[in-house]
Amino acid sequence: MRGLIWSTLSAMLLAASLSGLLADDANSNSDGKLRIIIFGAHPDDAEYKAGGTAAKWAKLGHHVKLVSVTNGDIGHWQTAGGPLAQRRTAEVQAAAKVLGVTSQVLDIHDGELLPTLEYRKLITKIIREWQADIVISHRPWDYHPDHRYVGVLVQDAAFMVTVPYFVPSSPPLKKNPVFLYSSDGFRKPYPFNPDVAVSVDDVFETKLAAIHELPSQAYEGGANGSEELVRSLPPESDPAGRKAWLKERWSSRQSAEANKSRELLVRLYGEVRGKAVKHAETFELCEYGSRPSGDELRRLFPFFDK
Repeated sequence: MRGLIWSTLSAMLLAASLSGLLADDANSNSDGKLRIIIFGAHPDDAEYKAGGTAAKWAKLGHHVKLVSVTNGDIGHWQTAGGPLAQRRTAEVQAAAKVLGVTSQVLDIHDGELLPTLEYRKLITKIIREWQADIVISHRPWDYHPDHRYVGVLVQDAAFMVTVPYFVPSSPPLKKNPVFLYSSDGFRKPYPFNPDVAVSVDDVFETKLAAIHELPSQAYEGGANGSEELVRSLPPESDPAGRKAWLKERWSSRQSAEANKSRELLVRLYGEVRGKAVKHAETFELCEYGSRPSGDELRRLFPFFDK
């Protein structure tokens, strides 16, 4: 009986805490700034896929939240469970401070996410309470089931966020946000086809500094790491060496993304600037949300004319 009482009390306190946080989110929507929410399956995905663009929005005073839909509690080769979930939550919180954004980790087990009605309601409520103008997530096909189901859940929320009697305890959005997918290399059922390409050259070092705060993934390899990998990299006592290794890896990764989207970069930035971009992040419009014009996209991604 005592356990039941404490469990009920804890749930009530958590609900009250979340209610206060959500109210704070909703009440901060009157400053005329954009509100962006980026969903990743695990505590590193949103940072990896959109950390540079998030930092650019944040530098302009816009409000950005990175949401990890699972807690990452099996995402390491050496440890798991509560301690790993706590470690990874602390990591993305530290990365968020570097990027200038807000971080949230949902308490859903890594590897166990399913596209249920319960989670559709949860994602819908999170988007509403953030009063999002832009929503970014994985595409709904990917190597990892958690990635796929984040894509499905966010897609399924794309219309429901405006429906008054779906999750009636949460006020619906008056306007459907623009929904986008983050990049991936998968080709079936169709390849990623970007509509927006953002130069992250000016914030590349910031993104690296944020990723540096995710050592369980960046330097230990996450679920597919090993003792051999850890030994092959500069040790924790050599942060400069680690950052140099990280820079080489991520420069190659973001340069490849820029080169794949060179024509789009030229179209958005102009020939001279577009050809000069070294590092980029790219996004594909989801047809289920609001369908912005070219001018509206430039308002939502206010980087191309600067």
